[in-house]
Amino acid sequence: MSMGRSIGGSVTAPRIRIVEIDAFEREMNLRLPFRFGVATLEKAPQAFLRVRIEDEEGKTAIGAAAEMMVPKWFDKNPALTPAQNVDQLRGSIRAAAAALLEESAPTTLFAAARLNEMETARRLPGNPLAAGFGPSLIARAALDAYCRLAGISFFDAVRGNLVGIGGQMLPGDINADAASAVLAGLRPADSIAARHTIGLLDPITEGDIVDPLSDGLPESLEAVIARYGNRWFKIKLSGAADADLDRLARIAAVLDRLPDYRVTVDGNEQFAAAEQLADLLAQIAAMPRLARLRAAIAFVEQPFSRAITMQTPLGDLAAQLPFLIDESDDGDEAFADARELGYTGVSSKTCKGIYRSLLKAIRIRTGGMPGLFLSGEDLTCQAGLAVQQDLALVSLLGLSHVERNGHHYVAGMQGAPQGEKARFAAAHPDLYEQGRDGPLLSIRNGRIAIASLGAVGYASGALPDFGSMKPLS
Repeated sequence: MSMGRSIGGSVTAPRIRIVEIDAFEREMNLRLPFRFGVATLEKAPQAFLRVRIEDEEGKTAIGAAAEMMVPKWFDKNPALTPAQNVDQLRGSIRAAAAALLEESAPTTLFAAARLNEMETARRLPGNPLAAGFGPSLIARAALDAYCRLAGISFFDAVRGNLVGIGGQMLPGDINADAASAVLAGLRPADSIAARHTIGLLDPITEGDIVDPLSDGLPESLEAVIARYGNRWFKIKLSGAADADLDRLARIAAVLDRLPDYRVTVDGNEQFAAAEQLADLLAQIAAMPRLARLRAAIAFVEQPFSRAITMQTPLGDLAAQLPFLIDESDDGDEAFADARELGYTGVSSKTCKGIYRSLLKAIRIRTGGMPGLFLSGEDLTCQAGLAVQQDLALVSLLGLSHVERNGHHYVAGMQGAPQGEKARFAAAHPDLYEQGRDGPLLSIRNGRIAIASLGAVGYASGALPDFGSMKPLS
């Protein structure tokens, strides 16, 4: 019996079938409102998937994945309510699961994921980011199940290309042997710097807090730095110049107390034209109070709406700073198209698909264009599976810092029973510290320790308590 498929060189990837997919959710209430762009998030459900795979010998294993169903990011259409946005994402999970379970032939994990992305997009046309949500979760859970079946870690599976990146599902601009060579050279680190998100409603100083939560966790930027020691930050912009300049000055007054720091700036699709952003950058450059902050900017993220980004060349802006696409990164060709406009960076987000992140890393390493970069961006990844799988991916990709915001807006493993919390805390003592109600993400000197993510499975030595959840609505 054939046990795999050749994917380049001497690598042979195992073939599996996905035989069961169960979807669940937990409601998450934020301890602080999180405003990004025009949306303010106060609660959202977290989706959980449980997937069973079967290999060609008939052996089976279960794997899992999780992701917040965040409204007003995947689809910012103002005609849709937040509840309708969440229903879009539930629909993506249902469509992806239905499409995959109709397939019966064993295939590699990579081929299964790619086929599922394509078929789900066909069934749910119009918004590639929303359509990709379900396939991204299934791909992670299936990889988790395979790793548990094989008794290996996520890092082993990817570096050995047991996921099967190659074959007919590989984009034509990538060579299979070169892809395997890149994967074999990836080296996860034992820790990574946490880039703290400063949301548009977040208090900057302790004096800005009107009604303290008194839950033992930091609320203001000042308190975040005191507790976690961050040196990397992500600043959200509103697109309203006067408000942004005032807020940047207040942020700079706090950050400038640090001996050194770096920031990224997220335009969150709020700028209507390149001239509007150029004017803001010119005003920033003219303000002495913002001199250190301006010098600390590593890149600017997604300034224009996805509706106009691919028709809006950066022009002179590209000479001032590196620019990155995030929301506009919605397909295989997006980064190549954006490079023609002056962009050099692209985001890694597990909600867009782990294989898409790996393909981006392969292209950047083999494309021969200097200056291109990947950046790890958060979508409020929560303690447990979501944050662990994302941290493992960005570490393997070689990223030195990653946006982390879920721990700031949601306290610990909210909604999980004590037994589940205890299992995750015991399996990952470097990643979590004990809080009032259970494990909290541990950030010390601005860094997250992640050596335990090399456990058997996809970055988790524990599985959630699915019996405590409600089925996907």
